[in-house]
Amino acid sequence: MSLKKRFTPGTCFSYVYLTIIAVVAVFPLLWLLVSAFKSSGEMLANPTTILPKEWTLENFKTVLFTLKFTVNIKNSLIVALVTTVIATFISSLAAYGIIRFFPRLGNIMTKILITTYMFPSIMLVIPYAVVMNSLHLTNTRGGLVLVYMSFSVPYAVWMLVGFFKTVPIGIEEAARIDGANRFQVFTRVVIPLVRPGIVSTAIYVFINAWNEFLYALLLVSSSAKTTLSVAVKTLEGADILNWGSMMAASAIVVLPSIIFFILIQNKIAGGLTDGAVK
Repeated sequence: MSLKKRFTPGTCFSYVYLTIIAVVAVFPLLWLLVSAFKSSGEMLANPTTILPKEWTLENFKTVLFTLKFTVNIKNSLIVALVTTVIATFISSLAAYGIIRFFPRLGNIMTKILITTYMFPSIMLVIPYAVVMNSLHLTNTRGGLVLVYMSFSVPYAVWMLVGFFKTVPIGIEEAARIDGANRFQVFTRVVIPLVRPGIVSTAIYVFINAWNEFLYALLLVSSSAKTTLSVAVKTLEGADILNWGSMMAASAIVVLPSIIFFILIQNKIAGGLTDGAVK
């Protein structure tokens, strides 16, 4: 195809339009990250400037060491990672079992699971609080993990069912003929084939658990167990809001999601494409 045919007026307009949309979408994030390196005085004097006159790490030092956000980061990492590992493992087993053992019933089950997302989180606050209190799991990281799993597992199962459907049954039968048992077929044959989908699902679960605010606020009262999203919200309650610290804390919240997407964006794109075949 010649260069003249490739760059038609319509194609050029599409590239310009998409570039403008990308800049508009990314600008708030870039402004947040850059503002985290401004001094508080500069933030108050002229908050609309993009690049700081003098780059400083004082805001991050204040957030991490003076305000002791390292404890909140540790809590969020523990809760998010444990939720991701357990929810992904359970969802993988459930999705595979639905596809291979209950194919007809599985379609109904997945639809029922996804309907749980029709209810807003605020509606379930009282039931969750009562259940966690009866299990003596309030003000614990384990209680948060259990709550997050109840939201993450249904959607993760629904996502993974589409990925497991793309695995030909003939590959599994060939492995069984070669002497592999059902668990070996699942771990050594099926899992490697649907790895992009599992990675995509794990990232979704992790980001949801990392950013969750409502239940972390209501179910955890101890400052030593507070997650990062709640700790950032407490900065608004200060007599004088330190915008530099707020920007630094917000940057710490969003950076893990950005880093994850940058590192495994190819696997996420491939996984979503494969899972679209249902």
